[in-house]
Amino acid sequence: MRPGPEVAVYLCAAPVDMRRQANGLALLVEQGLQRDVFAPALYCFTNRRRDRVKIVYWERNGLCLWSKRLEGRDRFIWPSESLGETVSMTGRELNALLDGFDVVRRGHRDLDLRRVG
Repeated sequence: MRPGPEVAVYLCAAPVDMRRQANGLALLVEQGLQRDVFAPALYCFTNRRRDRVKIVYWERNGLCLWSKRLEGRDRFIWPSESLGETVSMTGRELNALLDGFDVVRRGHRDLDLRRVG
C-alpha cells in the first residue's frame, strides 16, 4: 500500500501504544488529533522506538489498518513532538518517510543571495 502523491496525510508526532488497533487509533484521530477519521486522508502513528508505523484510514465502508515493522536497527525518521501534535504532509512525503528519508528537514537550506559575483 503506497498512497498517491496528493493524498492528505497527518502524522501524530507523539508515540502511541502499538497494541491499539483500528478502532483505538480512529478514536485517537477524533479525540486526540481533533480530525475527522472519515475524511479522505491517512492518519499515521509510530511507537517510542520508531521502528513501527500504523496507518488508519476510512475506505468506502470500513476502517483500514496498515502497518509496517522495521527489522534490525533501522528506525523511521519521525517529526519531533516539538513540531506540534500533528504534522501534515503529502502522500509523496509519506512514501519518502516510509523509505527512510528525513522529510521534516526538507533538504538544503535556502540562501538569500543578492549578487553572483
